[in-house]
Order: sequence, then C-alpha cells, then structure tokens
Amino acid sequence: MSGKGNKAPSTKIVKPKTKAGIRALERRAPKIVEEPRRSLVLYGNKTSQIIKDVLIDIHKLKGNDSLKYSRKNDDIHPFEVGGEVQLEIHTNRSNCSLFALGSHSKKRPHNLVLGRMFDFRLYDAIEFGVTNFKPIREYPGSIVAQLGNKPSFIFVGEAFESNPVLKQTRSLLLDYFRGRQIEHLNLKGLDRVIFVTHAPLAAVAGASADGGVHARGVQQQQQPKLFFRQYSVKFKKSGTKVPRVELTEMGPHMDLDIRRRKAPPVDLEKDAMTQPKVAPKKQKNVAGDVLDGKVGRIYMPKQNVETMALNKMKGLKRERRESKAAAAAEGNAGGDGEDGRRSKRTRKGAPADE
Repeated sequence: MSGKGNKAPSTKIVKPKTKAGIRALERRAPKIVEEPRRSLVLYGNKTSQIIKDVLIDIHKLKGNDSLKYSRKNDDIHPFEVGGEVQLEIHTNRSNCSLFALGSHSKKRPHNLVLGRMFDFRLYDAIEFGVTNFKPIREYPGSIVAQLGNKPSFIFVGEAFESNPVLKQTRSLLLDYFRGRQIEHLNLKGLDRVIFVTHAPLAAVAGASADGGVHARGVQQQQQPKLFFRQYSVKFKKSGTKVPRVELTEMGPHMDLDIRRRKAPPVDLEKDAMTQPKVAPKKQKNVAGDVLDGKVGRIYMPKQNVETMALNKMKGLKRERRESKAAAAAEGNAGGDGEDGRRSKRTRKGAPADE
C-alpha cells in the first residue's frame, strides 16, 4: 500500500544544528555508568480488557521510569522477520531499553510480550499468555507500595538454574522490575516482595523446549508455567532486634504461560556483556614512593603569625595580676613622707626633685 498516511518513518541520522540538540544527543549517548532503565508500554493491534489492566499494573510497578502509549500499534511483531523495526524506532525516540507489548487474538488470547533492547536493537523477548489475573485495584487500598522503594525477588524452583527458558525468564523479570540500582538500602525501604514460582515440568511426547514439535516423538519438556505474585511486607515487633515479617498479597496476581521466546543473537550478546573499563581520575600533586607509599604536595599561602588573633590563656592573666600586686607592694614598702610621695610621683611618670 502506498500513501502519505502509511509512509514509514525515516531512520536517517540528522546532525544537530543547535547547541541544545548537541547536548540532547550527548545525554542519550552511551555512558560507562548508565542511567536508570526506562520501560515503554505499548498496545498491539487488538487488546482485551485483561491485557489493558495488565499493562496498567506494569506501568504502575515501574513508576516514573515508565512511558505508556495510549494508541494501538499495528506493525509491531517482535517474533517475525522485520516486525521489530517499528519497535526499535519507538524505543529509540522514547529512550527506553525495556518494553511491554499487549495484544489479543483467537490464536494467542491475552498475549503479553516483555523484552529488552541493547543499543536500541531488539536483544531478547518472551511471550506470555496471561490467565487467572487479578489487578491491583481489587485489593484493599491500605496496601500500597511507596514510590521509589525497592522490591525483593524470590524465585522458587530448581529449574530457574537449569532450564534455559526459565533462566532467560528470570533474567528478564529481574531487569524489568528491580528498578534503580543503589548502593545502600534502608530496611524500611523493602515494603514488597515479588514471588515467582513455576509449575512442575512434565515431559510430553513430541514437544521441544522451544515450543516446537519433533517428528520422531522424543520425550521433551513442555513450556513451563509461572505463577507471579506480589506481597506487601510489614515489620512487626518480635521482642528481639530482628522484626517479625508479615506478608499480605497486594497484586498484581497472574499466571503466565510461556509461549514463544527470542534468544539474544551471539554477537549482540557479546557486546552487551562487555564491561567497559573505567579509567581512574588523575590526582594532581600526588606521587608514589616505595617507602612512604602515597606522597602528596600541599601548597599553603604565607601566614603572618604576629597579627593573628589568639585566645588569651588564663595562666597569663594570673601572672599579670601577680606582677601588679608585687609592684604595689614595693611602692608601699618605701615609707610615708617625702620619700613615699616621691616614689608615687615616680610611678606616675613625673620627674623627681633634685
């Protein structure tokens, strides 16, 4: 189809012409210490009310680090060849490295896709079927998480360490919901727990771990099912330093059937796992010595000690009082009469008569 309304957006790189544009590109350029990862929430071609509620709750869990589009998107298909182009354009414009896409169809009802981007290219994605969903609004209003607090994660099941599908799912969920990375955390900041477990992995004939079917009917594991729960944490008095912990379900409550997944390409995964080396900042006037270790040079301005205002000690005041009393005693020892008066005039500074 051709037409002005269906014209694909251009991906041509335009050089900035203003200082503000240059600064904006510098802020979005790759950094050694990255900024908090933002999430983009999108609607597909068709969505059900359940998927709309799921995307609203995901948007709430991310808080200020999430951007939600309100219009539907027809051309986003992450698991088809060329279907990720529009998604990469939207994430690049919004400066988001995570995305959540909701859709609904007869073949895949209540479909939720979570994925990650690297360098604004599709890194990986997992498709879930949402069942047994209960939104946050159906829980009591008193159970509310504070904005900016960190959640704890609990993944129950040995398959999260051995199954490649569940390992990728755990990594994706951790990246998506853990929030901002911090160095120190107050105990009261842990006010919620995200609890994820999987159903027993039963082997079925002919089903592969990737969701395909083998012609020879080899025994393979079926796609696992996850149970996603979130609980509110309350600390109660226990009589000791360690508080007693109570968990109350706060939503969202949903079961996730893993459908399709897209593993990261080998070359893209290698680039994403590369850790850049941070060059240490050079310190001025500092050198190393074998014996003394770290040696520095300090430049101090010349100080005039004579004009410095110093505190007068009490001991000096006592010496002045003692010397004054001794001088008065010598004056009194001179006697009365002319000699006494002469000594007084002498102390006052008047010349003595010859």
